[in-house]
Amino acid sequence: MRLHRPLLLACSLLALTACGGKEQAGAPPPPEVGVIEAKPQTVPLTRDLVGRLSPYRSADVRARVAGVLQRRVYQEGSDVREGQVLFEIDPAPLQAKLGVARGQLAQAEASYANARSSAERARQLAPQKFVSQNDLDNAISAERTAAAAVESARAAVRTAEIDLGYAKVTAPISGRAGKQQVTEGALVGQGEATLLTTVDQLDPLYANFSINSNELAQLRAAANVSLAGTGNTPVQVVLANGEVYPEAGTLDFSDTSVDPATGAVTMRAVVPNQGLTLFPGSFVTLKAKLGELRDVYLVPQEAVLRDANGPYVRVIGGDGNVQRKNVTTGGVQDGQWIVSTGLAAGDKVIVSGVQKVKEGAPATATPWQPGADGQAAGAAPAQPQAQQPADEAAKSEPAE
Repeated sequence: MRLHRPLLLACSLLALTACGGKEQAGAPPPPEVGVIEAKPQTVPLTRDLVGRLSPYRSADVRARVAGVLQRRVYQEGSDVREGQVLFEIDPAPLQAKLGVARGQLAQAEASYANARSSAERARQLAPQKFVSQNDLDNAISAERTAAAAVESARAAVRTAEIDLGYAKVTAPISGRAGKQQVTEGALVGQGEATLLTTVDQLDPLYANFSINSNELAQLRAAANVSLAGTGNTPVQVVLANGEVYPEAGTLDFSDTSVDPATGAVTMRAVVPNQGLTLFPGSFVTLKAKLGELRDVYLVPQEAVLRDANGPYVRVIGGDGNVQRKNVTTGGVQDGQWIVSTGLAAGDKVIVSGVQKVKEGAPATATPWQPGADGQAAGAAPAQPQAQQPADEAAKSEPAE
């Protein structure tokens, strides 16, 4: 038995050597990867900005004459029309002032009639030298003074009529009237225009937001960016609960100066509010299209890798070997990275199977299918589950 043992060992070594030679002789095929063809395109340049809603128009309703507030005519929180009466101020003192002004007008007209008659007589008698030139001049001067007094009295009457009209306080614009600020019986308009309430126009609404001036300057300086102008730039509104408001707004104002307190540029959008579901003062997220990015590439996120040198992708070159290309990313669009530099039209970017390839080694390219990644990702956790029974078997060997 001892003599046969070396012979058996030698035969075993020869067999193992022969098997290893066969394995080395058959090289594995290049790994198969899913690729996309890089195509330059124009994509919208959007930013998520926090804004606050405000009324399209807001008008203060104030008492324009002094008096005692008699009553409120409108219902608080209701919609009112332009010119609708909202409050009434006691008109009695104003009516009395109008009566005094009209009496003064009548007196001035009477004085003017007398002065005019005297002036006419002086004009007729002056050629016959029955009156002196000095008396004629005085008569004409008195006539003119009386005429001026009539005009002044008429203006006083008109002022009194206007003040009497202000006793009925009306809505300056159409909109929703707010809470009453002064109760009935209070003296208003004494020395200042007392605030009675506020009327806000709620359809449409303004959405006020701002963008950092440095970011805006970089966008304007970029060669492949064309900024959008006001009036035709859509703005999408996202509510606080994450819901997207069904009606899009439009950008209508962009300030020409930077706010020194915040270092930002103020912008504004008009948002339709036909159903009055949006409320002024609310904070919303605005997806604003600030312009367009030209000649950029959309690359799936799983194709972009990162290391100490920054983001990069792997492509299959013309010789069929894998190459690395450093890229510059500029945000995400529909779940894909926006690549501004580093790629060329026609590059075959590896999306699936990127971990199986090595730079400089060959790979087989197939068109990438988005569903394939999901299956591959789902199959990955299966490997440790397959090893679990083997581990349990290894633990059970000593027990036997």
